[in-house]
Amino acid sequence: MAQTHFGFQNVDESEKARKVRGVFDSVAARYDIMNDLMSGGLHRAWKAYTVAVAQVQRGHHVLDIAGGTGDLAKAFAPQVGPEGLVLHTDINETMLRTGRDRLLDAGMALPTAVCDAERLPLRSNSFDRVTVAFGLRNMTHKDLALAEMCRVLRPGGRLLVLEFSKVAEPLRKPYDWYSMNILPLMGKWVAGDGESYRYLAESIRMHPDQQQLKAMMKSAGFGHVDVHNLTAGVVALHVGIKC
Repeated sequence: MAQTHFGFQNVDESEKARKVRGVFDSVAARYDIMNDLMSGGLHRAWKAYTVAVAQVQRGHHVLDIAGGTGDLAKAFAPQVGPEGLVLHTDINETMLRTGRDRLLDAGMALPTAVCDAERLPLRSNSFDRVTVAFGLRNMTHKDLALAEMCRVLRPGGRLLVLEFSKVAEPLRKPYDWYSMNILPLMGKWVAGDGESYRYLAESIRMHPDQQQLKAMMKSAGFGHVDVHNLTAGVVALHVGIKC
């Protein structure tokens, strides 16, 4: 059986999806509160920047992968208008239900679907934009997921990947100490689950850095990829354009 990483652990590939599902089942109810606490509210600015760079237009079809609690879907829905489409998806049903409820509370009844990004049940060349925010690092076969995202995009369409990345050298030691020590404590106190947040911190370390992810996106079929470092590289936005 092929092995992959779950945080710093090596696990069978067949086990990773189950373990990741368990993490997000556990943290879904407190996910938004924890995001605000962990990032000092910066995740809102990172997402707002992603929305601005996406340049979504009226009538566009947008696919939000690993959409979780629906922040990006909520921002895109008014931009596409009634002629457009925003499809809110996640592989984790608990997260998706939480996001769907938040969207309904905001007066938005968007189509919602449980989707595995590595096997998207969607037509090729059918979306103008695909977005994934803080979800790619949890996928077992990132190369397959990126290829699927490219497949469903129309020529000239954009993929936007917002993800934790490699922080600038002067900040690396304090950032590592904070994420490996404080985040699990926050998770224990606020969400009642320190181990899930330890996994999330470890998963950041195992994720490809800026240049590695750029190369992966090009290998997946994107002709041009820009990298936007945010907050000294704590987070990076990769923007790929399908030829």
